[in-house]
Amino acid sequence: MKIHLFGASGSGVTTLGQRLADEFSCPYFDTDDYFWHKTSPPFRERRLPAEGNTLLTGDLQSHPNWLFGGSVINWGEQWLTAFDLAIFLWTPPAIRIMRLQKRELERYGTIIFENKERKRQYEAFIAWASDYDFGKADTGRTKMAHGMWMEKLVCPLLRMEDDATVEERLKTSLHFIRTQYVN
Repeated sequence: MKIHLFGASGSGVTTLGQRLADEFSCPYFDTDDYFWHKTSPPFRERRLPAEGNTLLTGDLQSHPNWLFGGSVINWGEQWLTAFDLAIFLWTPPAIRIMRLQKRELERYGTIIFENKERKRQYEAFIAWASDYDFGKADTGRTKMAHGMWMEKLVCPLLRMEDDATVEERLKTSLHFIRTQYVN
C-alpha cells in the first residue's frame, strides 16, 4: 500500500498522514525532509531536485508499504504513477492560516517576531501559504496546480475539501482505503 497525501500547508496532511501510518503500522515520509537540507533555523537551504528525488525514491523503495505527505507536483512525471491511492486535503484559508500561525509560534517561540530575519522568514511563509487558494497554476504549489495534477493521477483519489476534524478525516480515509485498495 503506497498512499500519497497532499494539499496546502496547514491543511492537515502531516497530522492525517501520521495517524494513518500508525493505523497501518507503516512509515510516514514528508516532502520537507527531501526538499530542504536540515538547517537551524530550518527551511533555509533547498536541495537540488534530483538529490531530493533520489533520497525519497531510496527511502520509499526500502518499504513495501508507506504513506507520503506533501506536494510533488513539480518533482517529475514518475510521481503520477507511484501511488496506489492519493488523498487531497483542502481546508478553508482562514483556518489554515490560523493553524500555521499557531504552529510557527509553538515551534519557534517569539523569536519569529523579535528577530528581524526570522520575522521576515515567518511573514514570507505566511504570505506564501495565504496565496494557495488564489495563485495560478504556474506559480508553484497552488490549489489550481494541484487540481491540474490530480487530473493526471492514475490511482484512486479521495478529495476531502472541508473543515472536518482529524477524527472525521481519519474515519473517511480508512473507509476509502479499505474499499479502494486491492492487494
